[in-house]
Amino acid sequence: MTPLRADLPTARRVVVKVGSSSVSGDAAANIPPLVAALAAAHGRGTEVVLVSSGAIATGMPYLQLNSRPTDLATQQAAAAVGQNVLIYRYQAAMREYGIVAGQVLLTAGDLEDRTPRSNAKRAMERLLGLRILPIVNENDTVATHEIRFGDNDRLAALVARLIRADALVLLSDIEALYTAPPDQPGAQPIDQVAFGQDLAGFEFGSVVVNSVGTGGAATKVSAARLAAASGIGTLVTRADLIGQALEGQTIGTWFAPNPSPPESTLTGALAVMSQSVAAGSGASPAG
Repeated sequence: MTPLRADLPTARRVVVKVGSSSVSGDAAANIPPLVAALAAAHGRGTEVVLVSSGAIATGMPYLQLNSRPTDLATQQAAAAVGQNVLIYRYQAAMREYGIVAGQVLLTAGDLEDRTPRSNAKRAMERLLGLRILPIVNENDTVATHEIRFGDNDRLAALVARLIRADALVLLSDIEALYTAPPDQPGAQPIDQVAFGQDLAGFEFGSVVVNSVGTGGAATKVSAARLAAASGIGTLVTRADLIGQALEGQTIGTWFAPNPSPPESTLTGALAVMSQSVAAGSGASPAG
């Protein structure tokens, strides 16, 4: 049976992705309510994996930076500091629910090569089996412009595929995807995208969406379609609606999964998405 949005409360395994703008700076106050929603799903028995951006943005104030650095070395330094702080904030919020976080940092090469890919899968499977909540991010400290995911929407889709998740939730700054940028006249929210539906008539935003992170509607569509092609239903919605999303409420944009997903390789999917990154803006590590 093809999973539906309403099936999210009973999903066996869910990957949730949150962006930098939702958990860094003043938005760090969003971490406790985000964790509360994840803890509720965890308490229902769902295995939850969180893919969280925000390391670079979180580290910026500690390096006395007022804007996201443009050179790779400073991005890496900010990520090294910020990742530590970010995980501390998540664990502090999870302590109330008796949940332990496990940090998993990945590069594109880790998922491209068989041995590290197998190691990553085994580690996450074991963490989930121990009821640990894995928090995944791109390993920005060693990332390069040439070998990277480019944004964590792609990373989340690949992680969902790696661990055979039942659903993927991509959190954004808007409640749903729109047929055109939502500030344009006539833009309409998209409730559902059928598997294989032609989206050529829709206009999705650019890659760079704010001063602290990378991503945008276009990358969410790309990631959602990759996950859906692998049989993983995907919901795109606003970060503060995560509780309602995991309860199966009719919010956001739902990408219906392929009812007969092929047994294709993760390496092939990564290659396709790498081509998409190369064709984009050349954005720096996801952070």
